[in-house]
Amino acid sequence: MSFFEKLQNAIAQNQSLLVVGLDPNPEMMPLEQSSPEDPDNLLTDLWEWLNYVIQETSDLVCAYKPTLGFYQALGIKGLELLLKVLDRIPQHIPIILDAKHGDLNTSTVFARTIFEQWKVDAVTLNPYAGLDHVASFLVYPDKGVFILCHTNNAGAINLQEYPTAENPFYLQVVREAQTWGSPEQLFLEVGTTKPEILNQVRSYATERIILIRSIWDKGNNLKPILTAGLSQEGNNLLIPVPQDFLLKKNVAQEIKALREEINQTRTEIAKEDLPAQLWTPNVCFLKQHPHQNLILQLYDIGCLLFGDYLQASGATFSYYIDLRRIISNPQLFHQVLDAYAEILLTLTFDRIAGIPYGSLPTATGLSLLLHHPMIYPRKEVKAHGTRRVIEGTFHPGEKVVVVDDVLISGKSAMEGAEKLKSAGLKVEDIVVFIDHEEGVKDKLKNHGYNAYSVLSISEITETLYEAGRINEHQYQCLAKKDSSQ
Repeated sequence: MSFFEKLQNAIAQNQSLLVVGLDPNPEMMPLEQSSPEDPDNLLTDLWEWLNYVIQETSDLVCAYKPTLGFYQALGIKGLELLLKVLDRIPQHIPIILDAKHGDLNTSTVFARTIFEQWKVDAVTLNPYAGLDHVASFLVYPDKGVFILCHTNNAGAINLQEYPTAENPFYLQVVREAQTWGSPEQLFLEVGTTKPEILNQVRSYATERIILIRSIWDKGNNLKPILTAGLSQEGNNLLIPVPQDFLLKKNVAQEIKALREEINQTRTEIAKEDLPAQLWTPNVCFLKQHPHQNLILQLYDIGCLLFGDYLQASGATFSYYIDLRRIISNPQLFHQVLDAYAEILLTLTFDRIAGIPYGSLPTATGLSLLLHHPMIYPRKEVKAHGTRRVIEGTFHPGEKVVVVDDVLISGKSAMEGAEKLKSAGLKVEDIVVFIDHEEGVKDKLKNHGYNAYSVLSISEITETLYEAGRINEHQYQCLAKKDSSQ
């Protein structure tokens, strides 16, 4: 059973989103159980305390989260204590090892140790070393990975909110991390007492499970945090049990009351029309775009970037559409293929041609989906080998539909079509995913091609703005081309 399945089962069985930290911190032990002057007795006291916590909470929580650093601080006996604690946790309750591991050089051996030897179900990682580091843990498909994207440490503000509060680094971590793994394997960790920060993360990661921490530091009201972090179904949020609860003799009663408070809020949120809260008031759901969810997912995984970007056409845009990320998200890639297919099924053709290099994965996927053979015109002809202009088998006179990713000037699509026609093939239709508009379809029409698009830049702009994904400045960048063009 995978970590994701195990977690969902524990949530359902115990009706709980609560996570207990099993940390052998001598400073947090009940005073009557503490023997700090005797190291051996201290370890015994810590074990008895942690064992008691597990006994009292195993039917009230959905996961346990031991912090590796506390055990390492106790030396070899501390690691022995960790293994003893791990073995004590009921098998149906998942274990999240809070390691914040961030060293690339030791990632492979560390992943092997915790997943294969210690049998933990998930781990927390520091994302600074990027995908190369995280990949060592993602090769275990039945395990979970939590990416730290925000902490509540005041000293981290200069990094987390760089370069601006409107476009902070921590949100870039959220966008980037989602391209590393599926929602069933890769999750996020957020430390904050501010509902607005959690709301920002949730708006960019609608499908991800978020593990929150440090929410009790200032005694803030729980409900705003839950409202910001829970999904619209009242799920996808893991909530820490306050550490001081574990010092009380009636720990089970305290946690049970907290569980009921959370579940009450979950029920209220699930009953509300949450999409109306996430989108701005001028959204008309009766007229929502047919590909609305697709547009929002493209934005959430970072396919839309803001800045000064030079296009292949020579023009400079204040934004960039990066569709190459789609191929790393199978679920989203399938949705994109289906959207293309809706158009292709209305056309008549013998073969599908992709334009190198961006649309080759899409053309391949459509070939498999629609059971039509694929060919493609080479971007450059090799000076050796067969020196073919067209790769793949075909017969002169066959009709070919050209598939491309983004239509900006139409140059690459027309050049590819002309190469196909030079080989005796017929090309009338060009299908793209995004049309930047500016009359390019009319230009193609004048050259004898019918152009179709799944989405236009104006449709994307309006949908993102109405959904609150982009602000006024970003909206203007998309809605109005730079004066330099």
